[in-house]
Amino acid sequence: MAATEALGLGYGGVSLVSRVCGLSRVTITKGIDELAEPPLPEDRVRHEGGGRWKSEVRDPDLADVLDGLVEPLSRGDPESPLRWTCKSTRTLAHELTGLEHRVSHEKVAQLLRERGYSLQGNRKTEEGEDHPHRDAQFGHINRAVRKVLKQGWPAISVDTKKKELIGNFANQGRQWRRKGTAERVGGHDFPAPSVPRAYPYGIYDLRHNRGFVNVGTDHDTATFAVASIRGWWHYEGRRLYSGAKDLLITADGGGSNGYRLRLWKWELQRLADQTGLSITVCHFPPGTSKWNKVEHRLFSFITSNWRGEPLRDYETVVHLIASTTTAKGLKVNCRLDHKSYAIGRRVTKEEMATINIESSRFHGEWNYVIHPH
Repeated sequence: MAATEALGLGYGGVSLVSRVCGLSRVTITKGIDELAEPPLPEDRVRHEGGGRWKSEVRDPDLADVLDGLVEPLSRGDPESPLRWTCKSTRTLAHELTGLEHRVSHEKVAQLLRERGYSLQGNRKTEEGEDHPHRDAQFGHINRAVRKVLKQGWPAISVDTKKKELIGNFANQGRQWRRKGTAERVGGHDFPAPSVPRAYPYGIYDLRHNRGFVNVGTDHDTATFAVASIRGWWHYEGRRLYSGAKDLLITADGGGSNGYRLRLWKWELQRLADQTGLSITVCHFPPGTSKWNKVEHRLFSFITSNWRGEPLRDYETVVHLIASTTTAKGLKVNCRLDHKSYAIGRRVTKEEMATINIESSRFHGEWNYVIHPH
């Protein structure tokens, strides 16, 4: 533009434009020379050879060396100095410079993105070795659930959610708030034994997409687990499934509803006698608890609903759980259970012999029916 103005002014135009806009006379003269050249192609903004060379052209080994620093084990360099170091872009740039590959941390970030890297956290997928009959058990559960739903009888998925600390403690997640108004919570999460805890036991109704959560305040025992199922049947189940004769429960293989737990089966027998239902139980094989429907159709949405919200009292827990909804129409009822559940209850062999249990031919320890007396 300066060169065009100088040409329009004629003799002395270069000096005048230089004084007005501050550009040197040499720069303006070079611009006049460029005006006489043919226009650039549409895909370019400057002539060939203009600007600095790319780091990858100037240093062809840069990308491979960066790969070796980011993933030393996969690149065959277990002695890499960055193996045990937080691999931030600044740390990587400093290490590359020490290896005579001078580069900025911005360029390191650009190279990482170009080579398919991204910031990632851990994935909770490993839960031990797969049982050889893992897939067969999934098929058995699927057939059992389909059969019950076809008959119009109840099929529920049950489990205990992670216990939560009650008090002014940090809760993971973020929520929209005005700047500078973040919730202020305690700086440490090292609770004393006197700090109360919440034990949410969830029951998810596979047919009606409904959740029922019994929030315990004492201990997560098998008695508490069956009491939660009893509460669901009393408040919802018998109304939704009037005339039902069978109840199907899918549960994890461990915890308060584990297949090895005698007290779990003993309490289910009491429930069967009280309701007149034949209770069929199908346990998920070891290492597959995350596949239980209650985990990703109920608990995950509860966690999302109360993200960033300190659980300061039991009332807060109950209201946040009961307010959980989804686009698919999930509805959740929640109640607070103040009862005490003793720990260490042992079921004798004589008591076990009174349980009216029918084990399946396929893994009877995982699949069984408890009939009412």
